Amino acid sequence: MKSEQTLSSSNSNSSSAAVSASDSFLDRYFNITARGSTLKREVIAGLTTFLAMVYSVIVVPNMLGTAGFDPASVFIATCLIAAFGSLLMGLWANLPMAIGCAISLTAFTAFSMVLGQGISIPVTLGAIFLMGIVFTLVSVTGIRQWVLTNLPKGIAHGTGIGIGLFLLLIATNSVQLIVSNDAGLPVKLGDINSLPVIATIVGLAATIGLERRGMPGGILLVIVGLSIFGLIFDPSVTYQGLFALPDLMSETSMIGQLDIMGALNPVVLPIVLALVMTAIFDATGTIRAVAGQAELLDENDNIVGGGKALTSDSVSSIVAGVVGGAPAAVYIESAAGTAAGGKTGLTATIVGLLFLMMMFLAPLSFLVPAYATAPALMYVGLLMLSNVTKLDFDDKVDAMAGLTCAVFIILSCNIVTGIMLGFVTLVIGRICSGEWRKLRLGVIAITLGLVAFYLGGWAI
Repeated sequence: MKSEQTLSSSNSNSSSAAVSASDSFLDRYFNITARGSTLKREVIAGLTTFLAMVYSVIVVPNMLGTAGFDPASVFIATCLIAAFGSLLMGLWANLPMAIGCAISLTAFTAFSMVLGQGISIPVTLGAIFLMGIVFTLVSVTGIRQWVLTNLPKGIAHGTGIGIGLFLLLIATNSVQLIVSNDAGLPVKLGDINSLPVIATIVGLAATIGLERRGMPGGILLVIVGLSIFGLIFDPSVTYQGLFALPDLMSETSMIGQLDIMGALNPVVLPIVLALVMTAIFDATGTIRAVAGQAELLDENDNIVGGGKALTSDSVSSIVAGVVGGAPAAVYIESAAGTAAGGKTGLTATIVGLLFLMMMFLAPLSFLVPAYATAPALMYVGLLMLSNVTKLDFDDKVDAMAGLTCAVFIILSCNIVTGIMLGFVTLVIGRICSGEWRKLRLGVIAITLGLVAFYLGGWAI
């Protein structure tokens, strides 16, 4: 009996030691404790980010399907791109940022390149592949880091404010709380009596309350709670099964079907460059904003591990062209995970693993309605508005340039447009105020490049 107890105690100690060793390995690898986080918090943050961006496996196939892509193949590609990019960001860059098919660039791919300009799908994928190659060269050679270094503080903080406003608009529009207006101002209030709108408003209030109480995983609890509510009370949310085996080698699969030589056509190359320019400022601005939200900026306002972060999303676009998906980028929704406490690459790693699982659990993606994730995105958007307190109003030109950037991100629904107008405001403002000596050559060069990009008609 005594020997059995000893054996049991030994097994228990071995198990405990194994768990401790596992925790210790994860802690060392991801610097969890060093960054002021915990294993539990990182797991919750990963789940939160995944649920906030899982809608992409429905939206991206629908968009590209309209242009003639096979939706089932695009679903697999979307999962593969998100899994690869997020795992690379997590395991290599060690940052809590998830990567997926950029919705804006997905729309451009489907409606402008394929449907609008009649470019074939293989050539389109070749263009995305080339865009990823050029984008990666821009990243590894330090050009993107140079852009970040020459990003004035006002515009950097203004980008965070603008992205916060953009998130609010995206989230409210997804549940029809704010809708387009036929006359007068561009938008108006939607049907306040609809279930999605009511659920979203209640969810936002609950999220704010739970986060105020310091409830661990408060954002995630609201997402799960509203999903369960939808399954019970919303007829449009139905259980469609659990398991679906992905067919990676079907006749309609676009894996490896890219036409690189066709994309080298002089007619297509300007589109490749437009994609690269858009990605440089759109994705770079998003990475900077999310890093700021997670408090992962050093004393010089540079992103911790920023070089690897900038390379991770560009390499993911190369993979996108190979597997048959849309260009990749860091998702703004990553801020939902950082708001839930994510500070390390473990958050992104969990997102990547969940997207790998998603390929086999496709029916479950329909169990998370838009009104389950909208409150999380709205809450994060509101949090990001706090960047306004970081603007230095003693330097009015810099502060106003930042606000110009923020306002026009939301008014144009385009991050690059806001950044461009912010730079223009800063440069002209410095000259007119007699403060031209404060302008760096890098700032002037970026401004001229962005203006030429827009005046040349290449902007997306």
